[in-house]
Amino acid sequence: MLSETIDRLFEAKATTYGPEYHEAFAQFKAALNRGEVRAAEPSAESALGWKVNAWVKRGILLGFRIGAIVDMSADRGRIPFFDKSSYPLRKFDVASGVRIVPGGSSIRDGCYVGQGVTCMPPMFINAGAYVDDGAMVDSHALVGSCAQIGKRVHLSAAAQVGGVLEPVGALPVIIEDDVLVGGNCGVYEGTIVRRRAVLAAGTILTRSTPVYDVVRNTVHRATENTPLIIPEEAVVVPGSRAIATGPGKDWNLSVYTPVIVKYRDAKTDARLQLEDLLR
Repeated sequence: MLSETIDRLFEAKATTYGPEYHEAFAQFKAALNRGEVRAAEPSAESALGWKVNAWVKRGILLGFRIGAIVDMSADRGRIPFFDKSSYPLRKFDVASGVRIVPGGSSIRDGCYVGQGVTCMPPMFINAGAYVDDGAMVDSHALVGSCAQIGKRVHLSAAAQVGGVLEPVGALPVIIEDDVLVGGNCGVYEGTIVRRRAVLAAGTILTRSTPVYDVVRNTVHRATENTPLIIPEEAVVVPGSRAIATGPGKDWNLSVYTPVIVKYRDAKTDARLQLEDLLR
């Protein structure tokens, strides 16, 4: 099996890499491009609804190990690029069904980009990412390594979806189907955003940031064993809470916190439908 081959080669820690390494990695990368293997995938058996495929992350790391730095410049005199030979830009054609608008975007080889995905310049999709059908990656947006982006997700301008390769068992960021991620949002450290949620512009989600749900009177937090999870259809906005003790209280300071102010309704859906006109 490909997974067993990747694990064996990864653990070997050789100093030179013969044809076996390059052939196995080529098969692995082609499977990533087809979406046949993923760094994380839906799982009904997991309490989170997702499971990590650590061997896939090891395969991506193996690619960095065996690659040599080569000249990838289209015009070396004006626009020089030098990167690992194992991770060139991914090749697309019209049959791919991916809309890549001219203007400087980059999609690294070794990621899945589904039918009907729209890529607005300049944006970047890193190796190991999975971007499902009908998603939009807007200008200056980043899809980090191994991030999982669901169907019809809209990553608005300058949205940042963090990546993760190490530790290999760590859950990557997961944005489920039909989520809207507003402009200048940041989603990091294995956060899961459940389907149909809305992140208002400027919302930042990390493992160390609690999310206050004023609708259901609860606080969503990451724990040692579980990531931060944003519930289905939650509408999250950037907010603040006052520091209650010490100098922070004396100085009337507040700290940033995301706040769930509502759950999606007909009015929310009507606003989001306007985005379909751009696709």
